[in-house]
Amino acid sequence: MSTQKVKVSVADPTAMGLFGLAMVTLVASSQKMGLTDGTLLVVPWAVFLGAFAQLYASVQDSKLGNTFGATAFGGYGFFWLAVALTWLFQSGAFGEGLAAMADGRQLGVAFIGYLIFSLFMTVGSASVSKVLFAIFVFIDLLFIGLALNTLAGSEFGRYLAAYSELAISLLSFYGAAAAVLNKHLGRQLLPTGKPFMKRAEA
Repeated sequence: MSTQKVKVSVADPTAMGLFGLAMVTLVASSQKMGLTDGTLLVVPWAVFLGAFAQLYASVQDSKLGNTFGATAFGGYGFFWLAVALTWLFQSGAFGEGLAAMADGRQLGVAFIGYLIFSLFMTVGSASVSKVLFAIFVFIDLLFIGLALNTLAGSEFGRYLAAYSELAISLLSFYGAAAAVLNKHLGRQLLPTGKPFMKRAEA
Protein backbone atom coordinates (compact mmCIF):
# COMPACT_ATOMS: atom_id res chain seq x y z
CA MET A 1 0.00 0.00 0.00
CA SER A 2 1.58 3.28 -1.11
CA THR A 3 1.14 6.66 0.48
CA GLN A 4 1.10 9.97 -1.31
CA LYS A 5 2.13 13.26 0.24
CA VAL A 6 0.30 16.40 -0.81
CA LYS A 7 1.96 19.76 -0.30
CA VAL A 8 -0.41 22.68 0.22
CA SER A 9 0.97 26.12 -0.65
CA VAL A 10 -0.03 28.96 1.67
CA ALA A 11 0.57 32.62 0.86
CA ASP A 12 2.43 34.77 3.38
CA PRO A 13 -0.34 36.35 5.53
CA THR A 14 1.87 39.14 6.92
CA ALA A 15 0.33 41.85 4.73
CA MET A 16 -3.24 41.00 5.75
CA GLY A 17 -2.33 40.84 9.43
CA LEU A 18 -0.48 44.16 9.35
CA PHE A 19 -3.25 45.82 7.33
CA GLY A 20 -5.78 44.74 9.95
CA LEU A 21 -3.58 46.15 12.70
CA ALA A 22 -3.04 49.38 10.75
CA MET A 23 -6.74 50.00 10.23
CA VAL A 24 -7.92 49.34 13.76
CA THR A 25 -5.16 51.40 15.36
CA LEU A 26 -5.82 54.28 12.96
CA VAL A 27 -9.50 54.41 13.89
CA ALA A 28 -8.87 53.84 17.61
CA SER A 29 -6.15 56.51 17.76
CA SER A 30 -8.56 59.10 16.34
CA GLN A 31 -10.70 58.65 19.47
CA LYS A 32 -7.75 58.84 21.87
CA MET A 33 -6.50 62.03 20.20
CA GLY A 34 -9.93 63.62 20.52
CA LEU A 35 -10.57 63.78 16.78
CA THR A 36 -13.63 61.53 17.14
CA ASP A 37 -15.95 60.74 20.05
CA GLY A 38 -16.74 57.48 21.80
CA THR A 39 -15.71 53.92 21.03
CA LEU A 40 -18.96 52.42 19.73
CA LEU A 41 -18.12 52.82 16.04
CA VAL A 42 -14.58 51.63 16.67
CA VAL A 43 -16.09 48.23 17.56
CA PRO A 44 -16.70 47.01 13.95
CA TRP A 45 -13.12 47.84 13.01
CA ALA A 46 -11.85 46.15 16.17
CA VAL A 47 -13.82 42.99 15.37
CA PHE A 48 -13.28 42.67 11.63
CA LEU A 49 -9.82 44.24 11.13
CA GLY A 50 -8.21 44.10 14.55
CA ALA A 51 -9.51 40.62 15.34
CA PHE A 52 -10.60 38.62 12.29
CA ALA A 53 -7.87 39.82 9.90
CA GLN A 54 -5.15 39.09 12.45
CA LEU A 55 -6.68 35.74 13.47
CA TYR A 56 -6.77 34.76 9.79
CA ALA A 57 -3.08 35.69 9.54
CA SER A 58 -2.38 33.68 12.70
CA VAL A 59 -3.98 30.53 11.28
CA GLN A 60 -2.09 30.90 8.00
CA ASP A 61 1.20 31.46 9.80
CA SER A 62 0.52 28.30 11.81
CA LYS A 63 0.24 26.37 8.54
CA LEU A 64 3.60 27.82 7.50
CA GLY A 65 5.16 26.73 10.79
CA ASN A 66 5.81 30.34 11.79
CA THR A 67 5.42 30.21 15.58
CA PHE A 68 6.30 33.89 16.08
CA GLY A 69 3.85 35.18 13.46
CA ALA A 70 1.06 32.86 14.59
CA THR A 71 1.51 33.90 18.23
CA ALA A 72 1.76 37.63 17.47
CA PHE A 73 -1.24 37.84 15.15
CA GLY A 74 -3.29 35.46 17.30
CA GLY A 75 -2.46 37.25 20.55
CA TYR A 76 -3.38 40.69 19.25
CA GLY A 77 -6.39 39.37 17.33
CA PHE A 78 -7.90 38.02 20.55
CA PHE A 79 -6.94 41.27 22.29
CA TRP A 80 -9.12 43.28 19.92
CA LEU A 81 -12.03 40.88 20.36
CA ALA A 82 -11.79 41.30 24.14
CA VAL A 83 -11.50 45.10 23.85
CA ALA A 84 -14.50 45.29 21.52
CA LEU A 85 -16.59 43.26 23.96
CA THR A 86 -15.40 45.47 26.83
CA TRP A 87 -16.48 48.61 24.98
CA LEU A 88 -19.90 47.07 24.36
CA PHE A 89 -20.31 46.30 28.05
CA GLN A 90 -19.23 49.82 29.00
CA SER A 91 -21.62 51.38 26.49
CA GLY A 92 -24.59 49.59 28.04
CA ALA A 93 -25.21 47.41 24.98
CA PHE A 94 -25.89 44.46 27.31
CA GLY A 95 -27.89 46.49 29.82
CA GLU A 96 -27.19 49.39 32.15
CA GLY A 97 -26.99 47.03 35.12
CA LEU A 98 -24.00 45.19 33.69
CA ALA A 99 -22.39 48.48 32.64
CA ALA A 100 -22.68 49.76 36.22
CA MET A 101 -20.95 46.63 37.54
CA ALA A 102 -17.92 47.04 35.27
CA ASP A 103 -14.63 47.82 37.03
CA GLY A 104 -12.34 49.56 34.56
CA ARG A 105 -9.30 48.71 36.66
CA GLN A 106 -9.58 45.11 35.45
CA LEU A 107 -8.98 46.41 31.93
CA GLY A 108 -5.89 48.18 33.25
CA VAL A 109 -4.60 44.90 34.68
CA ALA A 110 -5.18 43.28 31.27
CA PHE A 111 -3.10 46.03 29.67
CA ILE A 112 -0.23 45.16 32.04
CA GLY A 113 -0.56 41.51 31.02
CA TYR A 114 -0.38 42.46 27.35
CA LEU A 115 2.61 44.70 28.05
CA ILE A 116 4.45 41.64 29.39
CA PHE A 117 3.43 39.69 26.28
CA SER A 118 4.52 42.53 23.99
CA LEU A 119 7.90 42.93 25.67
CA PHE A 120 9.03 39.39 24.95
CA MET A 121 7.49 39.53 21.48
CA THR A 122 9.55 42.70 20.89
CA VAL A 123 12.68 40.64 21.50
CA GLY A 124 11.49 38.15 18.86
CA SER A 125 10.68 40.92 16.37
CA ALA A 126 14.32 42.07 16.47
CA SER A 127 15.16 38.98 14.39
CA VAL A 128 12.62 39.84 11.65
CA SER A 129 13.07 43.43 10.46
CA LYS A 130 13.62 46.96 11.74
CA VAL A 131 10.08 48.00 10.73
CA LEU A 132 8.50 45.17 12.70
CA PHE A 133 10.76 45.90 15.67
CA ALA A 134 9.65 49.56 15.61
CA ILE A 135 5.99 48.47 15.52
CA PHE A 136 6.52 46.35 18.62
CA VAL A 137 8.36 49.13 20.46
CA PHE A 138 5.37 51.43 19.91
CA ILE A 139 3.03 48.62 20.99
CA ASP A 140 5.00 48.47 24.25
CA LEU A 141 4.59 52.24 24.66
CA LEU A 142 0.88 51.93 23.84
CA PHE A 143 0.30 49.44 26.66
CA ILE A 144 2.32 51.54 29.10
CA GLY A 145 0.16 54.54 28.22
CA LEU A 146 -3.09 52.56 28.40
CA ALA A 147 -2.17 51.10 31.80
CA LEU A 148 -1.21 54.52 33.21
CA ASN A 149 -4.38 56.13 31.91
CA THR A 150 -6.70 53.33 33.02
CA LEU A 151 -5.23 52.63 36.46
CA ALA A 152 -3.98 56.09 37.44
CA GLY A 153 -6.05 58.44 35.29
CA SER A 154 -2.82 59.80 33.83
CA GLU A 155 -3.31 62.38 31.08
CA PHE A 156 0.27 61.75 29.98
CA GLY A 157 -0.67 58.08 29.62
CA ARG A 158 -3.57 59.00 27.33
CA TYR A 159 -1.33 61.08 25.06
CA LEU A 160 1.36 58.41 25.05
CA ALA A 161 -1.22 55.79 24.07
CA ALA A 162 -2.77 58.01 21.39
CA TYR A 163 0.41 58.89 19.54
CA SER A 164 1.95 55.45 19.97
CA GLU A 165 -1.18 53.96 18.42
CA LEU A 166 -0.96 56.35 15.48
CA ALA A 167 2.70 55.40 14.98
CA ILE A 168 1.74 51.70 15.05
CA SER A 169 -0.84 52.37 12.36
CA LEU A 170 1.51 54.24 10.02
CA LEU A 171 4.32 51.70 10.42
CA SER A 172 1.88 48.82 9.91
CA PHE A 173 0.56 50.37 6.70
CA TYR A 174 4.16 50.59 5.49
CA GLY A 175 4.90 47.02 6.57
CA ALA A 176 1.77 45.73 4.82
CA ALA A 177 2.66 47.62 1.63
CA ALA A 178 6.20 46.23 1.74
CA ALA A 179 4.96 42.67 2.26
CA VAL A 180 2.60 42.90 -0.73
CA LEU A 181 4.64 44.91 -3.22
CA ASN A 182 8.05 43.36 -2.58
CA LYS A 183 6.61 39.88 -3.05
CA HIS A 184 4.42 40.83 -6.01
CA LEU A 185 7.19 42.67 -7.88
CA GLY A 186 9.90 40.20 -6.98
CA ARG A 187 12.24 42.93 -5.74
CA GLN A 188 12.66 45.15 -2.71
CA LEU A 189 10.65 48.24 -3.59
CA LEU A 190 10.06 49.17 0.06
CA PRO A 191 12.94 48.27 2.40
CA THR A 192 12.04 47.06 5.90
CA GLY A 193 15.55 47.08 7.35
CA LYS A 194 17.81 44.19 8.23
CA PRO A 195 17.05 42.56 11.60
CA PHE A 196 19.05 43.51 14.69
CA MET A 197 19.52 39.85 15.65
CA LYS A 198 20.15 36.70 13.67
CA ARG A 199 18.24 33.50 14.32
CA ALA A 200 20.18 30.28 14.72
CA GLU A 201 20.00 27.98 11.70
CA ALA A 202 17.59 25.07 12.16
